Amino acid sequence: MKLKNVILIMLTGLMFVCNIASAKGVLSKNWRIESKSLGYALQYRVYLPEGIANTDLLPTIYITDGQSYISQDEGRMIEVLDQEIEAGNIKPVVAVFIDSRNPDDLTENRRNEQFICNQDYAAFFITELVPTIDYNFPVSSNRNDRVIAGVSFGGLNAACFGLLASKTFSGIGMHSPANDKHLKIISKLYKSVEAKPLKIFMSVGTKRDNTRAGRRFYRTLKEKNYDINYIEVPFGHVWENWRPLMDDLLYTFFKKKG
Repeated sequence: MKLKNVILIMLTGLMFVCNIASAKGVLSKNWRIESKSLGYALQYRVYLPEGIANTDLLPTIYITDGQSYISQDEGRMIEVLDQEIEAGNIKPVVAVFIDSRNPDDLTENRRNEQFICNQDYAAFFITELVPTIDYNFPVSSNRNDRVIAGVSFGGLNAACFGLLASKTFSGIGMHSPANDKHLKIISKLYKSVEAKPLKIFMSVGTKRDNTRAGRRFYRTLKEKNYDINYIEVPFGHVWENWRPLMDDLLYTFFKKKG
């Protein structure tokens, strides 16, 4: 069965179940994709909100380290999506959770090579993953309806995509982008080029996080007149910092007007 046809089954909830019993939306199984840009396979899962039709054109958020964001021990993002959509606080949004691990050996995490402004990783999104999602799911193909987000090196990756993939993504979300050395480099890159048409969410912890470097990067973005929602919280480089900010991330890009 083609993936495009499977979407109809997903929408009725007959084939897939979410890993959270109380969830209102539907979280797919892992989909495998063989990347020509990277030369290896990756996997991802797709969250669809409740009550949508296959003719809808919904906004999309792409999440790196997706396996951590959907984990009950770490991000718990599915709960937040369900709650905020059901409460009417944000628009219904499709979320694509990209697993950073080798699907054939989950002990091998590729994030350190994927997330450091890797042009092949950006090309994978631009030419392979995003077109696949656009074709098979009820999402908008407008760049203004796409966000890329991540935590730590995943936050750095989002910053990189702001430079490498701004024609594909209009929103970048960064939880504690890391680390000091890489933030210094990315700040210089943002200073050296004309500002891109981006909306940005960025959070930094004030205890044992990349606080100073994060603040410098924030000042660079403000000096370039980027539209940015910046938050500091009194926590370290841990999920206790990032988990409570999931709704802030979503509000930045998908908050309902009025």
